[in-house]
Amino acid sequence: MTTRITSENITDATITATDLAAGAGSTDWQAVIVGDGSTVTTMVSGRGYFVNTTSAAGIVKFPASASRGDYVEIKDYARTFDTNNVTVQRNGHNIDGNGVDAGLDVKGQSVKFVYMDSTKGWSAINDEATSSYGASYISATGGTVTTSGNFKIHTFTGDGNFVVASVGNPAGSNEVSYVVVGGGAGGGPVRGGGGGAGGFREGKSPQDSYTSSPLTCTSGSNNGLPVSAQTYPITVGAGGSGGSSGGNGNPTACSTNGGTSTFSTITSGGGGHGTTPGPSPNVPNPGASGGGGNHNTNSGTSAGGAGNVPPVSPPQGTPGGSGIGGNHYGSGGGGGATAAGTNGTSSVGGPGGAGATTSINGSSTTFAGGGGGSVYCRPDNFGTGGAGGGGAAVAGGGNPQATAGTANTGGGGGGGYHPSGTAAKETAGAGGKGIVIIRYKFQ
Repeated sequence: MTTRITSENITDATITATDLAAGAGSTDWQAVIVGDGSTVTTMVSGRGYFVNTTSAAGIVKFPASASRGDYVEIKDYARTFDTNNVTVQRNGHNIDGNGVDAGLDVKGQSVKFVYMDSTKGWSAINDEATSSYGASYISATGGTVTTSGNFKIHTFTGDGNFVVASVGNPAGSNEVSYVVVGGGAGGGPVRGGGGGAGGFREGKSPQDSYTSSPLTCTSGSNNGLPVSAQTYPITVGAGGSGGSSGGNGNPTACSTNGGTSTFSTITSGGGGHGTTPGPSPNVPNPGASGGGGNHNTNSGTSAGGAGNVPPVSPPQGTPGGSGIGGNHYGSGGGGGATAAGTNGTSSVGGPGGAGATTSINGSSTTFAGGGGGSVYCRPDNFGTGGAGGGGAAVAGGGNPQATAGTANTGGGGGGGYHPSGTAAKETAGAGGKGIVIIRYKFQ
């Protein structure tokens, strides 16, 4: 049976002026809010807010209490949310099920939030410029990209660019973890000291989960590095060259320091080269980690170079060990990231200092070990390289050659041996090239 609606069966109802007043069944738009970057406006359900961010960012807050169906609206008054955004503070509620504030950063954005329940909280039901209000993640390219669980790892073994296409939020990822290692230095020729390791610097994002080194930055609330959508040039420091000698142990080429590695605001210096009796005898050579002091034919010692030059906190490296004077005596090892180079003794060249161990690349790896120190006319008692790619002072043979620091570890080169005989020649070890590793959560 169909009921026909007539004037007789319609219940009498009167719509009053109160029913038509602002807020009755429609959004009650408020006066313009001018953002100043610090003032917080607490919103009220059923109201709309024009936010002017021409001069500074704006901050608004959801109501302290909310019931199913409550709503608020926000509109970009001057179409400047892309330059000065608006933070929507959650005020104890979830936003799309996540306990994080929302950000409005699209030019001309207009969004309406509705409250669903205590689990999902507030959610956008119409948005002229669709955005994510839950977890979102960094998206980037550059270097050699691998994954470890929910994390992407960008490894740079040479110069390049880390290009951030988009940035997420704290519920996903909005900062990166990093390891930046400078180039290791060359060892000194002619009973020379070991080369110092390249600087080692690490920061771990609170969104990350790997096992970091003891040198991880711990200053401030965020120990990783916040990034924005831009291109970050990457520089990977070259290893320094090892010095060489001709007959009778006369130097023909000096060793050199390692190169500097950079990512954004993070700079890791090159290691200091090992010293040698000539052409500049007994001069300590500083660096990110210091070069080892050379053997001195006279009595006394030859100091190693200072580490953590230029100074940063936590220190990027350590000093080199000292060489000792006298016949058949040893030179000092180059400094490593976590341990200083060992002093030479009356019979042994000093080992290089140990580097730093981190799992940022998905497996436990040690970087920035110091080069071993040589010993005068004693090829069997050479200084070993420090853990983390440091080169040993000699590798054996008729004219024993020192070994180089391992490539892309920032390890220092081994010091040059002084063989007997007027025709004997030897070369100190070159430093290992540095590396830059960047890691972030991508899902």
